[in-house]
Amino acid sequence: MPAELTFIAPRRAKPPRHLADLDPEGRRAAVAELGEKPFRAEQLARHYFARLVSDPAEMTDLPAAVRERLAEQLLPPLLTPVRESTADRGSTRKSLWRAFDGALVESVLMRYPDRVTMCVSSQAGCGMNCPFCATGQAGLTRNLSTAEIVEQVVAGSRALARGEVPGGPGRISNIVFMGMGEPLANYRAVLGAVRRLTDPAPHGLGISQRGVTVSTVGLVPAIDRLAAEGLSVRLAVSLHAPDDELRDELVPVNNRWKVEEVLGAAWRYAETSGRRVSIEYALIRDINDQVWRAELLGRLLRGRLAHVNLIPLNPTPGSKWTASRPEDERAFVRALEDHGIAVTVRDTRGREIDGACGQLAAAER
Repeated sequence: MPAELTFIAPRRAKPPRHLADLDPEGRRAAVAELGEKPFRAEQLARHYFARLVSDPAEMTDLPAAVRERLAEQLLPPLLTPVRESTADRGSTRKSLWRAFDGALVESVLMRYPDRVTMCVSSQAGCGMNCPFCATGQAGLTRNLSTAEIVEQVVAGSRALARGEVPGGPGRISNIVFMGMGEPLANYRAVLGAVRRLTDPAPHGLGISQRGVTVSTVGLVPAIDRLAAEGLSVRLAVSLHAPDDELRDELVPVNNRWKVEEVLGAAWRYAETSGRRVSIEYALIRDINDQVWRAELLGRLLRGRLAHVNLIPLNPTPGSKWTASRPEDERAFVRALEDHGIAVTVRDTRGREIDGACGQLAAAER
């Protein structure tokens, strides 16, 4: 990764190696290193990714002595549940996890009539320092491993498969990397997680790449690097302001890569992938919700393969930042639509359960 994309967290012990950290070839090699036949790797992967089990007692197609050893070495526990909050009659579940070193991360499962979306964290904390974001104000603790990211989805998949979420047994159809952290600042682990989540069973969870969205505040070299991977995942750019003067304040990385550069990289990604770019825009009262800013945004996006996702800000306790007035939100939407821009206002699930990213972790700390 280019030097300008290296965001260094404090030195900490690494998470234990896990099956989900490895591609199929790496798993076979790891199993062989343990003195077992390489085909055991596929058996182990089938249990974890297809059957969603990690308890060796349930792996009855493996000899007892083998299963205990393989599970101990390649399926170590990664995330311990700390707290779970539910909303929307149980169809929204926010989970707080503690990693092996005490780091706290969050994930959210949201069940809709036609889909199930999982919002996952890619870092413990975040180093982007956006002032309106609870995670950004907490700072960066460390990057998550590929397996720690995948385990958030596996845990959600288990809950769905067991019928623990209202609506009966189901499957996760969509993954959004919009939880704690800046995904493209943890590029290698996030890319590995995308592969594990989308590889067909038994090598992965078999979720369609088109159901995966990777968000970024605008790390331009990493966006270009992602475009070269040949994936069909959606790119989401957390823009939050169409002008550099305000975006320098709201998204400090804009001091390095300006709006024009960020959007240029987004259009290159759209051209390469054929996927429409999602422009994420948190509406903040009297800060970025003026009609003239909507007009400017409309001019920047007109004729581009883009969709604007307006996000009513979920305010954090004690913050001066709060959601726009309903009438200002409606005026912003109309101004964008007048420019022919596709726009939606995000469903604000989870407000009553500290739904904003980082709020559960902040309360626990």
